[in-house]
Amino acid sequence: MFNPEFLTTDNEAISGNSLIQYLQEQSPDVLQRVARSASGDIQDIIRHNVQGLLGMLPGEQFEVKIQTNRENLAGLLASAMMTGYFLRQMEQRMELDTSLLGCGDLDGDLDADPGELRL
Repeated sequence: MFNPEFLTTDNEAISGNSLIQYLQEQSPDVLQRVARSASGDIQDIIRHNVQGLLGMLPGEQFEVKIQTNRENLAGLLASAMMTGYFLRQMEQRMELDTSLLGCGDLDGDLDADPGELRL
């Protein structure tokens, strides 16, 4: 899921990147735990999104090779990270909506007046 070897580069171009420096300071266990915290649904959506961006062909019928430069790969990684962050926030919102609405009826009118608040 997450390859900690990705962070072991000594490239000067990313040495000033505070996020990379922060990630390098984390233990591999922490990084693996964070990576595993994404639900299977989120992982599937990100996998599908990245495959769509790369234009994946079936591996059984084609020998697929992808070549890019560092900047484009960094952009793809940033896009996947932001997608993951967004999806996790939406998943948390869905869980909160479900728990607050009780039976999980998310199709109801959420903008309707809930009525008088009683304490």
